[in-house]
Amino acid sequence: MSTKSEKRNTILNLYNSGINPEIIALELDTSKDKVIQIIQEEEARKGEVNKGTSLKSKSKTENLLINKLYLDAVIDIESVLKDSQTRMWKALKVKPEFKISLSETQRILEKFVESKVELAILHIDLVGSTKLSMKLSIDKLSAIIRAFAQEISLVVSMYGGYVLKYIGDAVLAFFVVERRGESSKDEKDTLSPYSLQSSNVISCACTMVRVIQQGLNPILNQYDYPELKIRIGIDFGEIAVVQYGVDIDELDGKAVFTRPHIDMIGSTISVAVKMTSIAEPDHIVIGEKLYNKLKGKQKEIFKEITGPSSVGNYIDEINEGKYHIYENL
Repeated sequence: MSTKSEKRNTILNLYNSGINPEIIALELDTSKDKVIQIIQEEEARKGEVNKGTSLKSKSKTENLLINKLYLDAVIDIESVLKDSQTRMWKALKVKPEFKISLSETQRILEKFVESKVELAILHIDLVGSTKLSMKLSIDKLSAIIRAFAQEISLVVSMYGGYVLKYIGDAVLAFFVVERRGESSKDEKDTLSPYSLQSSNVISCACTMVRVIQQGLNPILNQYDYPELKIRIGIDFGEIAVVQYGVDIDELDGKAVFTRPHIDMIGSTISVAVKMTSIAEPDHIVIGEKLYNKLKGKQKEIFKEITGPSSVGNYIDEINEGKYHIYENL
């Protein structure tokens, strides 16, 4: 049985790894108040906590990008991270339940079917999934992939986007970017409704990276599982929404439910997928059309990717001319 000293050290090690006190309490089968007490005593001993300062989650990884971007004040990132840790912990303990509905996606697609609409397309790819499959048993691999897909889906929904489909170890999502008036040229730092929606797309991608780094990975580290990393490609443009036919659900050979089978077609999707492949792990690559929608400080965190490449040539060919692409600093 662990001594009090060993348990205390375990609590501090978990906390310093970025795991929330509530999750630590669940893992060690102890009370949350006890965990917080031990952490506070240690911080007080080191002189790191001033009188009246509340306990906050710590993390080895600081994502400076998230602080440079516009975030809707309604979204509590710390709560998002805590909830993601809870779900990841449960996913590794018991078979996770993937409770994501695509009914909202279906509804929005039906609204635009047989028409063209301006969308921001996000392609989120899990890095190194082949290595994961070689190191993990199928049950643990499935649990981690499901947890990854669920967390990405929740973040997309949180920022007002929609998941279109799951493709192996990748997620394809979209945001409807409505043209509802632009800022004047003199309002360089003012976000119009149009640019605000574009900004939310970027903020969504940044939160995805942070959830992976500070939400899921600290839990995976405690089980000696490989850390997750993602690449994100985002482009903006006109997409055709088409109906291929009708999906039929049957019971005892009889149709009980039908719904239109709808998908999207457009070069914007191809460009977003291609851009993802050249992004550094835990980085975001965006296309020129989206970059031009960003305002002021939004643009400052991105730098243009220069130099010839097969991907760049492919993207240029699709856009019938030089198409600039950008990666976050």
